Order: sequence, then C-alpha cells, then structure tokens
Amino acid sequence: MPSPLSDASWLGPPIDARPFFAAEHRALLATLRDLRPADWRAEAVPGWTVRDLAAHLLGDCYGRLARDRDGHQDGPGFAPGESLEAFIHRINQEWVDAYARVSPAALVDTLELVGVQVTELFAGADLDAPALGVSWAGVDPAPTWLDCAREFTEFWTHRQQIRHATGRATDPAPGPLALVLDTFARALPHTLRATPAPTGTQAQLAVTGGPVSATWTATATADRWTLAEPPTRRPAARVTMPPETAWRLCSRAVHPTAALADPDVTLEGDRDLAEALCHILSIVH
Repeated sequence: MPSPLSDASWLGPPIDARPFFAAEHRALLATLRDLRPADWRAEAVPGWTVRDLAAHLLGDCYGRLARDRDGHQDGPGFAPGESLEAFIHRINQEWVDAYARVSPAALVDTLELVGVQVTELFAGADLDAPALGVSWAGVDPAPTWLDCAREFTEFWTHRQQIRHATGRATDPAPGPLALVLDTFARALPHTLRATPAPTGTQAQLAVTGGPVSATWTATATADRWTLAEPPTRRPAARVTMPPETAWRLCSRAVHPTAALADPDVTLEGDRDLAEALCHILSIVH
C-alpha cells in the first residue's frame, strides 16, 4: 500500500506559499510597530495577550529554523501518554512563559531578525519533499507544499488575531486570504473521514460574498474522501459562507454551532453531510 506522501493526490493540487512569506513578515512587523503600549496587554486569544502571541510567533520561527534548517534534535519531548495536541499546547505555553520578561520592543526586533531567516528558508524549499505531518489534514509525513502553506496560515491567522484584539478588522488583501482558505480547505477529506457515503458522493464548501470566491469539492471513494476529483453538476451537499466566516470557522474563532446558526451560511442538499462539512478544523485544537 503506498505511503500517504507517495499518494498525496487526495489532498488536491499543490499550493505554493513560498512567494507570500516576505510580505506577510513585513505586514506582521508593521502591525506590531503600530501598537500602542496598552494594545500589548489586550487578549488576543483565550489566555494569551498580544505580547504572548508575538512571543509564540517568535517561538514558531526558532522552532522552524532549528528543525528544518539546522537539523537540531534537542528540545522538549512527549510526556508519558501525552497526546499531540496536549504536547503542542504545553510546549507553546512553556515558551510564552519563558519570554514573559522580554519587552514588546525586544520581541519585535528579534522577530524582524529571525523572521527574515524563516522567509529565506521557505524560499528555497523543495515542495515535493517529505515534511512535518499535518494532523488536521490526516497526513504524516506531509508534502512540503502543505507544511509550508500550513505555516503561512499560522502566521497570517495570528496576525489577524492581533489585529482583532486591537480594534482592527481582518486584512482584506485577497491574495493571502485566498491562500489561507485554500490551505484550510485541505482539511475536508480528514473532516469527512468518519462520514459514510456511497462512492462518488460529492460535498462542496463554497466561499462567496467577499474579496475571495472559491469552491472545494470532496468526493467519496472506496478508501477515503478526496479533493482530486472534478465536481459534478449537482453535489449531494453544499455549504456556502463568506470568507470571513470560513477562515474563522477553520481556526475555531467561530464554533460550528454558531456557523450553522449564521444567516449568512447556507446549507443545501443532504443536511447531515452539510453539517459534517461545517465541522472543518484546520488547526491543532
């Protein structure tokens, strides 16, 4: 049986996020440098301030360089019986706690230095090479194109969380948003993995009504759901939502229950299958 990486076509066509990292890095620095002192103490995500989230981004940068550029193997390991989600949350919190003594100004200066190195690392990445697994897509190892795109969504999403925490709206630039949504949608086959359906059944997620419009079609096969099949004329289920709702749902800023109750979210066809689509999750949660 082929490995997940050798037969990754079910993830859909590859995404090339490499050209987007430099501009995203500049946008993050501009956002952070525009903050007022009080903004750094605002809650960005439950339990973390803006300063904490900036420290977390720095930790992500150092971790990426250590693992992928330098081959550094030391660092925290799993505790006995610890799940992947618990492990990630624990080491992220340990890093943020350790950086509590670092000032916002020092964080920004260090992010500027280290972020450029991460941008350079991704610029030279081989998109077809095996890379770190992407648990929410159900693939380990993942192709580098998905690992790279996943990392871009992390930087972009955290920047939006900082913007929201400090009274700013989501960055409306359509290019990065389209890339984020396309990456998040690669979770659809894994989302539907426990949803039985006859072979050939199709379910669609459509994003419309904003700066980005796109549709992704998941098709049931004998082995799994796949994004590799072309859409037919009439899917068994279709969910339509605005791009703002879509990225917030995938990152759990919006809960599936709230999305299902949102008048801007429409469900067509098989209700159970459409509701299953709305449980898409594209982060480690």
